[in-house]
Amino acid sequence: PLMYNHWSFGKLFAREETMYRAGYSALAYEIVINSNPCISYLLEENTMTMQALVMAHAAFGHNHFFKNNYLFRQWTNAEGILDYLAFAKRYVAACEERHGREEVEAVLDAAHALMDQGVFRYRRPPRPSKERVIEKRRKRMEYEAEAYNELWRTLPAGIEPPSAPPTPDPEEEFGVEDRLPEENILYFLEKNSPSLKPWQRETLRIVRNLAQYFHPQRQLKVMNEGCATFVHYTIMNTLYERGRIDEGSLLEFLHSHTSVVFQPAFDDKRYYGINPYALGYAMMEDIKRICEAPTQEDRDWFPSIAGSGDAMAALKDAWANYRDESFIEQFLSPKLMRDFRFFSLFDKADDAVYRVSAIHDERGYREVRKALARQYDTAGDPNIQVAGADLKGSRTLLLEHRMHRGVPLNNALKEQVLAHVELLWGHDVRLEEVAA
Repeated sequence: PLMYNHWSFGKLFAREETMYRAGYSALAYEIVINSNPCISYLLEENTMTMQALVMAHAAFGHNHFFKNNYLFRQWTNAEGILDYLAFAKRYVAACEERHGREEVEAVLDAAHALMDQGVFRYRRPPRPSKERVIEKRRKRMEYEAEAYNELWRTLPAGIEPPSAPPTPDPEEEFGVEDRLPEENILYFLEKNSPSLKPWQRETLRIVRNLAQYFHPQRQLKVMNEGCATFVHYTIMNTLYERGRIDEGSLLEFLHSHTSVVFQPAFDDKRYYGINPYALGYAMMEDIKRICEAPTQEDRDWFPSIAGSGDAMAALKDAWANYRDESFIEQFLSPKLMRDFRFFSLFDKADDAVYRVSAIHDERGYREVRKALARQYDTAGDPNIQVAGADLKGSRTLLLEHRMHRGVPLNNALKEQVLAHVELLWGHDVRLEEVAA
């Protein structure tokens, strides 16, 4: 509901409007905001049945997932996101008023181009403050004074007395070199760029914080939509069983639900990839089946949950402690691979044709599952880090791309993004590609 102005948002709106008017996409029934409390915007034209469906989907399903999954709990501040967005909108508007729209837009363009490299992927211990470093130095000097022994002066020439390691200067503890490599390029530029003005640094911080807020979404699309779809299906059927909705409403709900979880075959003209709603919902239902009515195959593959009888405990544990890649690797069953008729293609640059490397049979289950999980693994994203910065000399910034499976960056896109980095750094920037 709140966001600063930028042309990329208008471009996205124009694209969505064109797709809708051309009949290639439908309007969203709802929009859900990961805040506290969770906010759901429902389409005004929804029927009462659809309002019940989208409330079950968003206000219960997505809300539960936002509040309990470990990635959202670690990396998002649902309490303060709306206030922060209101601040960001006011701040960017004030910068445009004071410094001109073109100058602000140039900074935002550069920051948006680096959003994927503007996140922390792993929790880190807090860096000690300058005061703490000075205090440690004082204690070290006190220890050296207490441990001093006059007998050391009587040692023969050429024999050095035992001594403690040299005490670091507190200023050196905060040198840039000690903080490298740095995976969060926007953070490094914000803190160390020699050319940025204070308002530009704050603008980078705004974009960086938003990138961090949305980072879990990329890793949880299948699980998030699967959880919400499972919840709305369960709630709507429970309402019908208890007589709260009639058969007409149930049929309207089922028509919408089946459209959402439809998965075209790979050779169907409508195929556009694996539908996260279809895969996520099917996996949730499959976990429920394994817990309540397992086959011997299920017991062999999932001994910890097969036949446990408590499907909700298994589902809540999965929703809280996994992301898409690990969830598929752990819970995708042979039955589901057969139902979806999954197979794995091997694509090597030197080969003229694709090769089917595994299918949904006893020999291929694990390879298919591993290949599917790999598609959702963010380890395949470009791993670009700040490797060096000559702040006292030429001020050249050195970036290092650690190639995943030997795949280099696209040259055209690489040069465009490097131009944005140079704009924010203010001096020369070099990029080296090395094997991971």
